Amino acid sequence: MVKEGFFFGLPPLVLGGGAFLLHWNVTAAVLALLALFVFFFFRDPERVIPSEPGAVVSPADGRVVVVTEEENAGRPGQRLSIFLAVWNVHVNRAPVSGTITKMDYRPGKFFAAMRERASFENEQQVFTLSNEAGEMVFKQIAGLIARRVVSWKKQGEQVLRGERIGLVRFGSRVDVWLPKGAEILAKVGENVKGGASVIARWPAHRAFEQTSTKNAADAEANLIAAGKRS
Repeated sequence: MVKEGFFFGLPPLVLGGGAFLLHWNVTAAVLALLALFVFFFFRDPERVIPSEPGAVVSPADGRVVVVTEEENAGRPGQRLSIFLAVWNVHVNRAPVSGTITKMDYRPGKFFAAMRERASFENEQQVFTLSNEAGEMVFKQIAGLIARRVVSWKKQGEQVLRGERIGLVRFGSRVDVWLPKGAEILAKVGENVKGGASVIARWPAHRAFEQTSTKNAADAEANLIAAGKRS
């Protein structure tokens, strides 16, 4: 369980204990059940992270509600949206390994997270992640009940695929945008698990691979030339 679970769960538990001592049994039971729900909501199970090269894992538990082509800053690509119900695990994880090159908090409205306009108008924290494959975007989006996005990382930090990066409290939505060339595997209606489900494949750019190969060949040629001169 994440630390927020204690912050929200202990007060009703303590109040429930006080109500029990006063023989307010119904009130005590309601408060105890509320505390148990909060502890359940903030659970943080371990996950087996796929090691497949180029794999993009789900950043959250939930149901895929949108897969669509969409431009981002003028670049063609695809967006995948996942709706988190109140019973889902709400700890968010990094879809890929890379560097957080930008973080952009955007205050906004609190439409129901299942609605398409939530991706653009609701309060959200936008992460831009960069690695050898290119640049992708991941959003934590607040919903009707979730009024707070929590991010545990900072701009400039490096993250590993499946690493915990934050949470959204009490129901929410997450978006993943990938550039053209990535292969989306998840389907609308599919249930996914954060850090464990592979939702896309995003291999390194061929240009990057060719550059790396060329650099390696140039380095080898330089070593050979240096050896001949000596």
